[in-house]
This record gives sequence, structure tokens and C-alpha cells, in this order.
Amino acid sequence: MAALVANKAALGFRAPAQARRSVVARAEQRASWFPGNPAPEYLKGELAGDYGFDPLGFGDEPRRLEWMVQAELVHCRWAMLGAAGILLPEIGNKTGMQSAAPGLAFPHWWEAGKVVAESGPWSMGSLTFTMFLLMGWAEHKRLYDFVKPGSQAVGWAWAPLGLGSITGVEEPLVAKENGYPGGIFDPFQMSKNEAKYKWYKQSEVTNGRLAMTAMFGFVSQHIAYPGKGPIDNLVDHVSNPTKVTFATNGVSVPHFIEYH
Repeated sequence: MAALVANKAALGFRAPAQARRSVVARAEQRASWFPGNPAPEYLKGELAGDYGFDPLGFGDEPRRLEWMVQAELVHCRWAMLGAAGILLPEIGNKTGMQSAAPGLAFPHWWEAGKVVAESGPWSMGSLTFTMFLLMGWAEHKRLYDFVKPGSQAVGWAWAPLGLGSITGVEEPLVAKENGYPGGIFDPFQMSKNEAKYKWYKQSEVTNGRLAMTAMFGFVSQHIAYPGKGPIDNLVDHVSNPTKVTFATNGVSVPHFIEYH
């Protein structure tokens, strides 16, 4: 036998090589707005709420992507405030809180501005001017903090003027990162734990996007059903879910009710 093996080796025959085992490591699939569709290269899943959605390529330039992230964050926060400001007065009216406190007014959201102008302690002109100054200052600070992150905690209000630190309150205003103020704006220290901080950021963007969608719906429904708020719209839909929908209001889908 040994001689036979030796003769085969001499003639150039070799024992078949052991088949190599190849191991393919499958990368963890990231959440996607369109499963199976690859995300753009610049969306790596590192941003809060990043599901690879950018069909128009707004974020293909890094600096513009940073700006879009901050813009969405601000719109999310305003939308959440707006949605709460619309729903809470509606709930107050439906639960009889206004009758329990006659001096407490709960105007509908589309009437709130008129109520303030007619019965508020300030005129609309002075209120607008004051808001313009305060919001202008806040937005000015936010813009400078975007241009140079962390710069607005130095010298607080005076940093853009180049006057240096004269207030002595810089440390409590140091932000966790751009768009996420820390210090006195995080009294419960919710950003200390990095894992929870990441979850909070994700939750804020998720709820903010829902609030922006809700605000769009509130306005659209008011156009379709003047004089009714979102709670009334919800009650009407639940009472007759097949007949009272966005498609049957005569506005969202024109002419649909003619064939329904």
C-alpha cells in the first residue's frame, strides 16, 4: 500500500484537498424605512431616528446634513408643543373644566390668537414685538452654537459680542452636544447615562415626527370641517369609521364623495 501511494505521488497524483469551510458573517440588519432598499452611504444609522430615508439626497453634503438634523429637531419640538397646545384645551372643553372654572378660557386653537388680541392684557402689536426680540435673541444664539458648538456657553449672552465671560454662569449652560442643552436645562440629569440618553434622543425624534404629522392633520381636518377640533373629528370617525374618513371629507380627495 505504501508503495502504491508512493507511485501515485511520483506520477503527480495528490490526495484531494480537504474542502475549505467558508463562514459568511451576516451584518446586523439596520432598521430601514424601506426594507431591502440600501440606505445612502452618508446615513450610517448613527443619528437619532435614522432609517435611511433621504430620497432627494438633502444630506449628501456633511454640513448640510448637520443643519437638516438640527432643523428637524427644532420642528419636532415646536410640533410637540403645538399638538399639546391644541389637544389640551380641547380636552378641557370636553371634560367640563371650563364650566368648573368660569374664569378659565379654553379657546379653540384657530380662535386663540383672536381671543388674546381682544381680551388679553397686552396688545397684539406689543406681544408680537416682545416675541420678536426674545425669539430673535434665542435663534441668534442657536445659530451661533451651530456655527461653533459650545461657544454660547462662554460669556453666555455676550459671547457673540466678543466681550468674554462677564456673567459667571457659563458652566451650567454647557450643552451635552449641539441641539441638546445640558446643565440647568437637564435638572434630572437624564443625559448622564449614555444608553438612556441615546434612547431619549430616539424617542424625541419619533414623537416629534408623529407630532408634525398630527399638526398637518389638525390643520387639514379644520379646513375640511370648519368649526370642529381634532377631538370632534376623532369622535365622528369612531362613530362612523367607513363613512367619515380623510377620503370622504370632500377636501383631501376631491370628488371622491361624488362616487362614494
